Amino acid sequence: MTESSSNTSVFHAGEQILQEKMGVKERMDAIGKRVIRPFMPAQHQQFYQQLPFLVAGHADADGHVWASVWLGDKEQFIDSPDNKTLILDTLPIAGDPLLQALNTDQKIGLLGIELHTRRRNRLSAKVQSVAQDKTTLAIQQSFGNCPQYIQNREITYIPANRRPRPEVELLQELDSSARELIQNSDTFFVASAYDDGKEANNNGADVSHRGGKPGFVKLGKNGVLTIPDYAGNNFFNTLGNIHQNPNAGLLFIDFEQGHILTMSGKAEIQWEADEAKHFNGALRMWQFTPEKVIWLCNALPFRWQLKEFSPNSMLTGDWEQADSLRQLESKKDNWREFTVSKKVEESAQVSSFYLSPLEGPSALFKAGQFLTVKCNIDGKELIRTYTLSSAPDDSTYRISVKKEGAFSRHLHDKMRVGDTLHAKAPLGSFTLQSERPAVFLAAGIGITPFVSMAKQAMYDVIKTRNMQPITLFYQVRDGDNRPFFDELNQLVEQSGGLFNTIWSMSQPGAEMRKSRDFHYKGHLGKDLIQSALPLDDYDFYLCGPGKFIQSQYDLLLLLGVSDSRIFAESFGPAALTRKKPLEAIEHKTIDESAQNAVVNFTSSEVEQAWSRQDGNLLDFAEDHGLTPAFSCRSGQCGSCKVKIIEGGVIHDDRASFPLEKDEALLCCATPAKSNKDIAILKLAV
Repeated sequence: MTESSSNTSVFHAGEQILQEKMGVKERMDAIGKRVIRPFMPAQHQQFYQQLPFLVAGHADADGHVWASVWLGDKEQFIDSPDNKTLILDTLPIAGDPLLQALNTDQKIGLLGIELHTRRRNRLSAKVQSVAQDKTTLAIQQSFGNCPQYIQNREITYIPANRRPRPEVELLQELDSSARELIQNSDTFFVASAYDDGKEANNNGADVSHRGGKPGFVKLGKNGVLTIPDYAGNNFFNTLGNIHQNPNAGLLFIDFEQGHILTMSGKAEIQWEADEAKHFNGALRMWQFTPEKVIWLCNALPFRWQLKEFSPNSMLTGDWEQADSLRQLESKKDNWREFTVSKKVEESAQVSSFYLSPLEGPSALFKAGQFLTVKCNIDGKELIRTYTLSSAPDDSTYRISVKKEGAFSRHLHDKMRVGDTLHAKAPLGSFTLQSERPAVFLAAGIGITPFVSMAKQAMYDVIKTRNMQPITLFYQVRDGDNRPFFDELNQLVEQSGGLFNTIWSMSQPGAEMRKSRDFHYKGHLGKDLIQSALPLDDYDFYLCGPGKFIQSQYDLLLLLGVSDSRIFAESFGPAALTRKKPLEAIEHKTIDESAQNAVVNFTSSEVEQAWSRQDGNLLDFAEDHGLTPAFSCRSGQCGSCKVKIIEGGVIHDDRASFPLEKDEALLCCATPAKSNKDIAILKLAV
């Protein structure tokens, strides 16, 4: 990082490269100039002077990077006579590489961290002098860090006469004690360094904190550590350094015994790691290969007692779960058995069912996606899809079902806690498409994906301290048909004004009070939307019955909203008719489909002749006694998606669910024309 000016970024080249890769460079440049200072604010000075230890990072003369714990012989050992100076009344721990490397002009990264308050600040500094066991540091940069992933630990100071004698042990490789500490840790510290040879504040070392659930660091058989990288401040200080210089240092503390394990080695960012897809909360992975390992046994005069884990840590995954989710990926089209763990009445017609898998974790999903479920009802197997009203970070799936139709009546009237049903992995493309302010327009049971999205937005605040502004318009009939009223109002209170709901009630009863029970009497319309929305650049999301979706879509176009900013999902067979320019529609001509074909449903071992009058493949399969999964029958939900083993299909214009080249939607597909007299089509049905 460099000193702030109007024309110079406070971030060095590596940090800027990663910020640009993640699409946050411009925003971070503006933020960095405000919060990264060439001095310590008064509160930082006070904070450092009360600390019993510091974490430090440095590069030695050979370029090896190390992380260290710097502490004194008394509980408080730091003085700050001015806002650019720290005086440490001690030298580093005996046996720590920092002690040998410490000299005038040595560049050091410092982390002040208080585990019991979960507070931390970062410094970059240069050694000004070392004399009479005092080290004077000249501060080059200072900035605060958020408390994410810091576990709450209470510190206890151990008197000198009760401490075991310190010992230093150099290891050729990680021994069993080191491996055990790493595999059980929920916290470690990482040091990195960057120096382009120029005299600027961006040259030097850095040290940072990392936390997660116990065992969040995976230790391979060859000693390589694989580490999930969670959402942070987007400065990319650590990874920016590693991008430019792979030398790094890791430090683990045995909080119960007072030992330190410090290592120097090589780090590498794993941008395309498949493991990140299945490790909840991980945005990417990085790896560390130790080259030098030191045990500083009995080095610390403190012990810590774990009080509670960080809320951020509890929203992340673990390696056992990640491995299970990876295995689930290959079986995502398989049915799994779920138990109803809770049943809640949300309104007169809507009940929620909380579902937990009998074995293994639930598959990860995105807010707004749906669950395909099946039950045996009166001797017949029925399949339906219901949007998940739980958030991806919730511990269980939740589907919220309106009582209409045989399947939903079965759930409402006969399904009890402890009963089971079968479900496939969540699917669906009706998810948030950007970080722009979002407007949700819902009617009836169309509220469910928006509850999921709003809940997840609140979890994301915990993870990133940022929330996408959301406004929800919800059209209901009366007070008895107002599902999630209390839950959504609670989210509004928690959001700090970034999530707002506007309830439109067409038939409010005499007991209903405006502002308390609803906001507008009538149906959603132009005047309400215009009066409630301030000028901004919005994405609009529509969900509900087909007529509601179409009317709101047409209204938004009249208000000048671009078609590309409107996203919709309707329930039932009615699909949205978009007003696209004629040339933008891909028409499938009748000549592209086969006149005649032989269709082989390989899983069912059924082979039948098909002709154009037989219609789509879902109807054709049902006409021959098969019962493939389906729901919307309009190409939107993906429930009837199957693998193509041989041949090809033509989809009609209703198909909107994203597919791979070897996949077909039975409800809107027919066999494709081939160079043979009779086309051959084999499907995994």
